[in-house]
Amino acid sequence: MPQTESNIRLAENAGYIKKELPKSLSTWGYILLIVGIALSIVSYKLDPARASFGYLAGYIFLLCIGIGALFLVSMEYAAGAVWSVPFRRVSELFASSVPFLLILLIPLFLSMKNLFVWMNPEVVAHDKVWQTRMNYLNVPFFIIRDVVIILIWWLFYHLIIRNSRKQDLSLDQNLTTTNIKLSVAFIPVFGFTISLFSFDWLMSMVPKWYSTIFGVYIFADAAWVGFAVVTLASVLLTEKGYLSTKIKKDHYYSLGTWMFAFTVFWAYIAFAQYMLQWYGNLPDEIIYYVHRWVGGWKYVSLFLVIAHFIVPFIILIPRSSKTNPKILIFASIWIIATQYLDSYWLVMPSMVNNGFTYSFRFTDFAFPIAAVGLIIVLFTTLAKKHNLLPIGDPKLKRSWDFHL
Repeated sequence: MPQTESNIRLAENAGYIKKELPKSLSTWGYILLIVGIALSIVSYKLDPARASFGYLAGYIFLLCIGIGALFLVSMEYAAGAVWSVPFRRVSELFASSVPFLLILLIPLFLSMKNLFVWMNPEVVAHDKVWQTRMNYLNVPFFIIRDVVIILIWWLFYHLIIRNSRKQDLSLDQNLTTTNIKLSVAFIPVFGFTISLFSFDWLMSMVPKWYSTIFGVYIFADAAWVGFAVVTLASVLLTEKGYLSTKIKKDHYYSLGTWMFAFTVFWAYIAFAQYMLQWYGNLPDEIIYYVHRWVGGWKYVSLFLVIAHFIVPFIILIPRSSKTNPKILIFASIWIIATQYLDSYWLVMPSMVNNGFTYSFRFTDFAFPIAAVGLIIVLFTTLAKKHNLLPIGDPKLKRSWDFHL
Protein backbone atom coordinates (compact mmCIF):
# COMPACT_ATOMS: atom_id res chain seq x y z
CA MET A 1 0.00 0.00 0.00
CA PRO A 2 1.63 3.29 -1.04
CA GLN A 3 2.04 5.75 1.82
CA THR A 4 2.54 9.48 1.97
CA GLU A 5 5.06 11.08 4.31
CA SER A 6 2.32 11.85 6.83
CA ASN A 7 1.18 8.22 6.77
CA ILE A 8 4.69 6.98 7.39
CA ARG A 9 5.06 9.43 10.28
CA LEU A 10 1.79 8.22 11.76
CA ALA A 11 3.00 4.64 11.60
CA GLU A 12 6.33 5.54 13.22
CA ASN A 13 4.57 7.44 15.99
CA ALA A 14 2.44 4.37 16.59
CA GLY A 15 5.53 2.21 16.94
CA TYR A 16 4.58 0.27 13.81
CA ILE A 17 6.79 -0.83 10.94
CA LYS A 18 5.08 -2.75 8.17
CA LYS A 19 6.82 -6.10 7.68
CA GLU A 20 5.86 -9.07 5.57
CA LEU A 21 4.72 -12.12 7.47
CA PRO A 22 6.97 -15.20 7.25
CA LYS A 23 6.63 -17.00 3.92
CA SER A 24 6.46 -20.27 5.82
CA LEU A 25 3.11 -19.21 7.28
CA SER A 26 1.63 -18.73 3.83
CA THR A 27 3.18 -22.02 2.70
CA TRP A 28 1.57 -23.88 5.59
CA GLY A 29 -1.74 -22.27 4.72
CA TYR A 30 -1.58 -23.57 1.16
CA ILE A 31 -0.47 -27.02 2.35
CA LEU A 32 -3.39 -27.28 4.77
CA LEU A 33 -5.81 -26.01 2.12
CA ILE A 34 -4.62 -28.47 -0.52
CA VAL A 35 -4.54 -31.42 1.91
CA GLY A 36 -8.00 -30.49 3.18
CA ILE A 37 -9.45 -30.26 -0.32
CA ALA A 38 -7.84 -33.59 -1.31
CA LEU A 39 -9.23 -35.35 1.77
CA SER A 40 -12.62 -33.74 1.13
CA ILE A 41 -12.68 -35.22 -2.38
CA VAL A 42 -11.79 -38.62 -0.93
CA SER A 43 -14.56 -38.23 1.64
CA TYR A 44 -17.16 -37.48 -1.04
CA LYS A 45 -15.91 -40.38 -3.16
CA LEU A 46 -16.22 -42.83 -0.26
CA ASP A 47 -19.61 -41.70 1.01
CA PRO A 48 -21.28 -38.57 -0.42
CA ALA A 49 -24.06 -38.58 2.16
CA ARG A 50 -21.66 -38.86 5.10
CA ALA A 51 -19.38 -36.19 3.60
CA SER A 52 -22.31 -33.76 3.41
CA PHE A 53 -22.63 -33.76 7.19
CA GLY A 54 -18.89 -33.37 7.72
CA TYR A 55 -18.81 -30.49 5.24
CA LEU A 56 -21.66 -28.74 7.06
CA ALA A 57 -19.78 -29.00 10.38
CA GLY A 58 -16.68 -27.47 8.75
CA TYR A 59 -18.77 -24.78 7.08
CA ILE A 60 -20.37 -23.74 10.39
CA PHE A 61 -16.90 -23.57 11.96
CA LEU A 62 -15.60 -21.31 9.16
CA LEU A 63 -18.76 -19.18 9.21
CA CYS A 64 -18.49 -18.59 12.96
CA ILE A 65 -14.89 -17.38 12.62
CA GLY A 66 -15.59 -15.05 9.69
CA ILE A 67 -18.86 -13.53 10.81
CA GLY A 68 -17.70 -13.50 14.45
CA ALA A 69 -14.66 -11.40 13.48
CA LEU A 70 -16.86 -8.99 11.52
CA PHE A 71 -19.11 -8.67 14.56
CA LEU A 72 -16.09 -7.66 16.66
CA VAL A 73 -15.18 -4.95 14.15
CA SER A 74 -18.70 -3.55 14.20
CA MET A 75 -18.90 -3.77 17.99
CA GLU A 76 -15.77 -1.65 18.35
CA TYR A 77 -17.15 1.04 16.07
CA ALA A 78 -20.60 1.04 17.65
CA ALA A 79 -19.27 1.17 21.22
CA GLY A 80 -16.56 3.72 20.45
CA ALA A 81 -14.02 1.39 22.07
CA VAL A 82 -10.44 2.60 22.28
CA TRP A 83 -8.46 -0.37 23.65
CA SER A 84 -9.26 -2.62 20.68
CA VAL A 85 -8.19 -0.23 17.90
CA PRO A 86 -4.65 -1.75 17.60
CA PHE A 87 -6.23 -5.15 16.98
CA ARG A 88 -9.06 -4.13 14.65
CA ARG A 89 -7.17 -4.75 11.43
CA VAL A 90 -6.53 -8.31 12.63
CA SER A 91 -10.29 -8.75 13.07
CA GLU A 92 -10.84 -7.35 9.58
CA LEU A 93 -8.42 -9.87 8.06
CA PHE A 94 -10.19 -12.79 9.73
CA ALA A 95 -13.51 -11.45 8.47
CA SER A 96 -12.18 -11.78 4.90
CA SER A 97 -13.70 -15.28 4.66
CA VAL A 98 -17.21 -13.76 4.62
CA PRO A 99 -17.26 -13.13 0.83
CA PHE A 100 -16.37 -16.82 0.26
CA LEU A 101 -19.29 -18.13 2.31
CA LEU A 102 -21.68 -17.90 -0.64
CA ILE A 103 -19.46 -19.96 -2.96
CA LEU A 104 -18.82 -22.52 -0.24
CA LEU A 105 -22.56 -22.81 0.35
CA ILE A 106 -23.13 -24.34 -3.10
CA PRO A 107 -22.07 -27.90 -2.11
CA LEU A 108 -24.55 -27.73 0.77
CA PHE A 109 -27.38 -26.73 -1.56
CA LEU A 110 -26.49 -29.76 -3.69
CA SER A 111 -26.55 -32.01 -0.61
CA MET A 112 -29.83 -30.93 0.94
CA LYS A 113 -31.52 -34.29 0.33
CA ASN A 114 -28.87 -35.96 2.46
CA LEU A 115 -29.08 -33.40 5.25
CA PHE A 116 -32.79 -32.81 5.72
CA VAL A 117 -35.55 -35.34 6.28
CA TRP A 118 -38.15 -32.81 5.17
CA MET A 119 -36.70 -33.11 1.65
CA ASN A 120 -38.33 -36.55 1.47
CA PRO A 121 -41.83 -36.11 -0.10
CA GLU A 122 -43.08 -39.37 1.43
CA VAL A 123 -42.27 -38.20 4.95
CA VAL A 124 -44.00 -34.86 4.42
CA ALA A 125 -47.06 -36.46 2.79
CA HIS A 126 -47.78 -38.55 5.91
CA ASP A 127 -47.11 -35.88 8.52
CA LYS A 128 -49.43 -32.90 9.05
CA VAL A 129 -46.85 -31.05 11.15
CA TRP A 130 -44.33 -31.10 8.31
CA GLN A 131 -46.99 -30.05 5.84
CA THR A 132 -47.68 -26.88 7.82
CA ARG A 133 -43.96 -26.05 7.86
CA MET A 134 -43.34 -26.45 4.16
CA ASN A 135 -44.38 -22.87 3.44
CA TYR A 136 -41.16 -21.88 5.17
CA LEU A 137 -38.94 -24.87 4.41
CA ASN A 138 -39.66 -25.24 0.71
CA VAL A 139 -36.43 -25.40 -1.27
CA PRO A 140 -36.69 -22.22 -3.40
CA PHE A 141 -37.47 -20.02 -0.38
CA PHE A 142 -34.77 -21.81 1.65
CA ILE A 143 -32.09 -21.11 -0.96
CA ILE A 144 -33.17 -17.53 -1.67
CA ARG A 145 -33.34 -16.75 2.05
CA ASP A 146 -29.83 -17.96 2.82
CA VAL A 147 -28.28 -16.40 -0.29
CA VAL A 148 -29.78 -13.05 0.70
CA ILE A 149 -28.45 -13.44 4.25
CA ILE A 150 -24.88 -13.98 3.07
CA LEU A 151 -25.14 -11.15 0.55
CA ILE A 152 -26.19 -8.85 3.39
CA TRP A 153 -23.17 -9.95 5.42
CA TRP A 154 -20.92 -9.44 2.40
CA LEU A 155 -22.31 -5.94 1.80
CA PHE A 156 -21.62 -4.81 5.38
CA TYR A 157 -18.18 -6.43 5.25
CA HIS A 158 -17.33 -4.67 2.00
CA LEU A 159 -18.47 -1.22 3.16
CA ILE A 160 -16.96 -1.30 6.66
CA ILE A 161 -13.61 -2.80 5.70
CA ARG A 162 -13.29 -0.58 2.60
CA ASN A 163 -13.73 2.54 4.71
CA SER A 164 -11.26 1.32 7.32
CA ARG A 165 -8.53 0.60 4.77
CA LYS A 166 -9.21 3.79 2.86
CA GLN A 167 -8.66 5.78 6.05
CA ASP A 168 -5.03 4.64 6.21
CA LEU A 169 -4.36 6.82 3.16
CA SER A 170 -6.94 9.60 3.33
CA LEU A 171 -6.93 10.11 7.14
CA ASP A 172 -10.56 11.18 6.71
CA GLN A 173 -12.27 11.02 10.13
CA ASN A 174 -15.67 11.06 8.45
CA LEU A 175 -15.01 7.44 7.44
CA THR A 176 -15.07 6.51 11.12
CA THR A 177 -18.44 8.24 11.48
CA THR A 178 -19.75 6.34 8.48
CA ASN A 179 -18.52 3.03 9.89
CA ILE A 180 -20.17 3.77 13.22
CA LYS A 181 -23.51 4.15 11.46
CA LEU A 182 -22.95 1.00 9.41
CA SER A 183 -21.96 -0.96 12.52
CA VAL A 184 -24.98 0.18 14.50
CA ALA A 185 -27.14 -1.07 11.63
CA PHE A 186 -25.20 -4.32 11.25
CA ILE A 187 -25.35 -5.56 14.85
CA PRO A 188 -29.15 -6.15 15.03
CA VAL A 189 -29.15 -7.41 11.44
CA PHE A 190 -26.38 -9.84 12.35
CA GLY A 191 -28.28 -11.14 15.38
CA PHE A 192 -31.43 -11.71 13.33
CA THR A 193 -29.80 -13.22 10.25
CA ILE A 194 -27.45 -15.60 12.05
CA SER A 195 -30.47 -16.91 13.94
CA LEU A 196 -32.33 -17.55 10.68
CA PHE A 197 -29.26 -19.19 9.17
CA SER A 198 -28.81 -21.50 12.17
CA PHE A 199 -32.51 -22.41 12.13
CA ASP A 200 -32.21 -23.42 8.48
CA TRP A 201 -28.97 -25.40 8.49
CA LEU A 202 -28.86 -26.83 12.00
CA MET A 203 -32.22 -26.80 13.73
CA SER A 204 -34.22 -28.06 10.73
CA MET A 205 -32.03 -31.16 10.59
CA VAL A 206 -33.91 -32.54 13.59
CA PRO A 207 -37.54 -33.40 12.77
CA LYS A 208 -40.02 -31.22 14.69
CA TRP A 209 -37.40 -30.02 17.22
CA TYR A 210 -37.17 -26.33 17.91
CA SER A 211 -35.55 -23.99 20.38
CA THR A 212 -36.18 -20.26 20.59
CA ILE A 213 -32.73 -19.76 22.15
CA PHE A 214 -30.81 -21.69 19.49
CA GLY A 215 -29.95 -18.59 17.47
CA VAL A 216 -28.38 -17.01 20.56
CA TYR A 217 -26.34 -20.19 21.07
CA ILE A 218 -24.83 -19.89 17.58
CA PHE A 219 -24.27 -16.16 18.10
CA ALA A 220 -22.33 -16.98 21.29
CA ASP A 221 -20.25 -19.53 19.36
CA ALA A 222 -19.44 -16.99 16.64
CA ALA A 223 -18.52 -14.14 18.98
CA TRP A 224 -16.48 -16.45 21.22
CA VAL A 225 -14.39 -18.05 18.49
CA GLY A 226 -14.07 -14.62 16.86
CA PHE A 227 -12.38 -13.28 19.99
CA ALA A 228 -10.26 -16.42 20.22
CA VAL A 229 -8.77 -16.16 16.70
CA VAL A 230 -8.23 -12.41 17.07
CA THR A 231 -6.55 -12.89 20.45
CA LEU A 232 -4.32 -15.67 19.13
CA ALA A 233 -3.17 -13.71 16.08
CA SER A 234 -2.86 -10.38 17.92
CA VAL A 235 -0.69 -11.77 20.72
CA LEU A 236 1.52 -13.73 18.32
CA LEU A 237 1.94 -10.75 15.97
CA THR A 238 2.71 -8.40 18.86
CA GLU A 239 5.21 -10.75 20.50
CA LYS A 240 6.96 -11.28 17.14
CA GLY A 241 7.15 -7.53 16.44
CA TYR A 242 4.60 -7.26 13.62
CA LEU A 243 2.20 -4.97 15.48
CA SER A 244 2.87 -1.85 17.52
CA THR A 245 5.52 -1.72 20.25
CA LYS A 246 3.09 0.40 22.28
CA ILE A 247 0.68 -2.46 22.94
CA LYS A 248 0.88 -3.35 26.61
CA LYS A 249 -0.54 -5.87 29.07
CA ASP A 250 -3.67 -3.77 29.66
CA HIS A 251 -4.62 -4.43 26.03
CA TYR A 252 -4.02 -8.15 26.51
CA TYR A 253 -6.14 -8.07 29.64
CA SER A 254 -9.14 -6.81 27.69
CA LEU A 255 -8.77 -9.58 25.11
CA GLY A 256 -8.60 -12.18 27.87
CA THR A 257 -11.56 -10.65 29.68
CA TRP A 258 -13.75 -10.83 26.58
CA MET A 259 -12.82 -14.47 25.98
CA PHE A 260 -13.66 -15.22 29.61
CA ALA A 261 -16.96 -13.33 29.33
CA PHE A 262 -18.09 -15.33 26.30
CA THR A 263 -16.98 -18.55 27.99
CA VAL A 264 -19.52 -17.84 30.71
CA PHE A 265 -22.13 -16.55 28.26
CA TRP A 266 -21.91 -19.66 26.06
CA ALA A 267 -22.24 -21.92 29.10
CA TYR A 268 -25.26 -19.96 30.33
CA ILE A 269 -27.06 -20.22 26.99
CA ALA A 270 -26.16 -23.89 26.51
CA PHE A 271 -27.35 -24.82 30.00
CA ALA A 272 -30.51 -22.71 29.76
CA GLN A 273 -31.53 -24.47 26.54
CA TYR A 274 -30.75 -27.92 27.97
CA MET A 275 -32.36 -27.35 31.36
CA LEU A 276 -35.63 -25.92 30.05
CA GLN A 277 -36.12 -28.65 27.46
CA TRP A 278 -35.08 -31.53 29.67
CA TYR A 279 -37.29 -30.26 32.49
CA GLY A 280 -40.24 -29.90 30.08
CA ASN A 281 -39.68 -33.51 28.99
CA LEU A 282 -41.59 -33.12 25.72
CA PRO A 283 -40.75 -35.87 23.20
CA ASP A 284 -40.22 -33.46 20.28
CA GLU A 285 -37.75 -31.44 22.36
CA ILE A 286 -35.70 -33.97 24.31
CA ILE A 287 -35.03 -36.09 21.21
CA TYR A 288 -32.28 -33.59 20.31
CA TYR A 289 -30.40 -34.42 23.51
CA VAL A 290 -31.26 -38.12 23.45
CA HIS A 291 -29.39 -38.44 20.14
CA ARG A 292 -26.41 -36.75 21.82
CA TRP A 293 -26.50 -39.07 24.80
CA VAL A 294 -26.62 -42.52 23.19
CA GLY A 295 -23.61 -44.59 22.23
CA GLY A 296 -20.30 -42.75 22.17
CA TRP A 297 -21.98 -39.35 21.97
CA LYS A 298 -22.51 -39.43 25.74
CA TYR A 299 -18.75 -39.09 26.25
CA VAL A 300 -18.45 -36.40 23.59
CA SER A 301 -21.20 -34.40 25.30
CA LEU A 302 -19.54 -34.70 28.70
CA PHE A 303 -16.14 -33.82 27.24
CA LEU A 304 -17.65 -30.78 25.52
CA VAL A 305 -18.92 -29.46 28.86
CA ILE A 306 -15.46 -29.88 30.39
CA ALA A 307 -13.39 -28.72 27.42
CA HIS A 308 -15.61 -25.95 26.10
CA PHE A 309 -16.47 -24.42 29.47
CA ILE A 310 -14.69 -25.67 32.57
CA VAL A 311 -11.15 -25.68 31.14
CA PRO A 312 -11.19 -22.15 29.60
CA PHE A 313 -13.13 -20.88 32.64
CA ILE A 314 -10.42 -22.10 35.04
CA ILE A 315 -7.59 -20.94 32.79
CA LEU A 316 -8.92 -17.42 32.25
CA ILE A 317 -10.42 -16.60 35.64
CA PRO A 318 -7.17 -15.36 37.29
CA ARG A 319 -6.25 -11.78 36.49
CA SER A 320 -2.67 -12.79 35.79
CA SER A 321 -3.78 -15.22 33.07
CA LYS A 322 -5.39 -12.43 31.07
CA THR A 323 -2.05 -10.62 30.73
CA ASN A 324 0.17 -13.64 30.17
CA PRO A 325 0.89 -14.07 26.43
CA LYS A 326 1.61 -17.82 26.67
CA ILE A 327 -1.61 -18.51 28.57
CA LEU A 328 -3.65 -16.38 26.16
CA ILE A 329 -2.17 -18.24 23.18
CA PHE A 330 -2.96 -21.62 24.75
CA ALA A 331 -6.48 -20.57 25.76
CA SER A 332 -7.18 -19.22 22.26
CA ILE A 333 -6.03 -22.41 20.53
CA TRP A 334 -8.04 -24.48 23.01
CA ILE A 335 -11.23 -22.47 22.39
CA ILE A 336 -10.80 -22.64 18.60
CA ALA A 337 -10.32 -26.43 18.71
CA THR A 338 -13.27 -27.02 21.00
CA GLN A 339 -15.37 -24.68 18.87
CA TYR A 340 -14.93 -27.08 15.97
CA LEU A 341 -15.87 -29.95 18.29
CA ASP A 342 -19.03 -28.01 19.15
CA SER A 343 -19.85 -27.59 15.44
CA TYR A 344 -19.23 -31.31 14.94
CA TRP A 345 -21.49 -32.11 17.92
CA LEU A 346 -24.24 -29.90 16.53
CA VAL A 347 -24.23 -31.64 13.13
CA MET A 348 -23.08 -35.25 13.19
CA PRO A 349 -25.58 -36.84 15.65
CA SER A 350 -28.37 -35.59 13.37
CA MET A 351 -27.31 -38.14 10.74
CA VAL A 352 -29.67 -40.60 12.42
CA ASN A 353 -32.68 -38.45 11.54
CA ASN A 354 -32.18 -39.17 7.85
CA GLY A 355 -31.56 -42.87 8.32
CA PHE A 356 -27.73 -42.78 8.36
CA THR A 357 -25.51 -44.49 10.92
CA TYR A 358 -22.64 -42.51 12.42
CA SER A 359 -19.13 -43.90 12.78
CA PHE A 360 -16.00 -41.80 13.10
CA ARG A 361 -13.76 -41.54 10.03
CA PHE A 362 -10.39 -39.87 9.53
CA THR A 363 -11.85 -37.97 6.56
CA ASP A 364 -13.89 -35.95 9.07
CA PHE A 365 -10.72 -33.90 9.60
CA ALA A 366 -10.72 -32.87 5.93
CA PHE A 367 -13.13 -29.97 6.30
CA PRO A 368 -11.63 -28.20 9.36
CA ILE A 369 -8.15 -28.62 7.85
CA ALA A 370 -9.33 -26.95 4.63
CA ALA A 371 -11.08 -24.20 6.63
CA VAL A 372 -7.94 -23.40 8.65
CA GLY A 373 -5.85 -23.43 5.48
CA LEU A 374 -8.22 -21.02 3.74
CA ILE A 375 -8.18 -18.65 6.73
CA ILE A 376 -4.37 -18.60 6.81
CA VAL A 377 -4.09 -18.06 3.05
CA LEU A 378 -6.56 -15.18 3.11
CA PHE A 379 -4.92 -13.61 6.17
CA THR A 380 -1.37 -13.74 4.78
CA THR A 381 -2.40 -12.61 1.31
CA LEU A 382 -4.29 -9.56 2.54
CA ALA A 383 -1.63 -8.74 5.16
CA LYS A 384 0.81 -8.14 2.28
CA LYS A 385 -1.49 -5.51 0.77
CA HIS A 386 -2.70 -3.70 3.86
CA ASN A 387 -1.32 -2.43 7.15
CA LEU A 388 -1.74 -4.67 10.18
CA LEU A 389 -2.45 -1.52 12.18
CA PRO A 390 -5.18 1.04 11.31
CA ILE A 391 -2.74 3.96 11.27
CA GLY A 392 -5.37 6.42 10.00
CA ASP A 393 -7.89 5.79 12.78
CA PRO A 394 -8.41 8.94 14.88
CA LYS A 395 -8.69 6.82 18.05
CA LEU A 396 -5.34 5.10 17.59
CA LYS A 397 -3.34 7.68 19.54
CA ARG A 398 -5.79 7.48 22.45
CA SER A 399 -5.54 3.70 22.44
CA TRP A 400 -1.91 3.88 23.63
CA ASP A 401 -3.08 5.72 26.75
CA PHE A 402 -5.55 2.98 27.60
CA HIS A 403 -5.09 1.54 31.08
CA LEU A 404 -7.20 -0.43 33.53
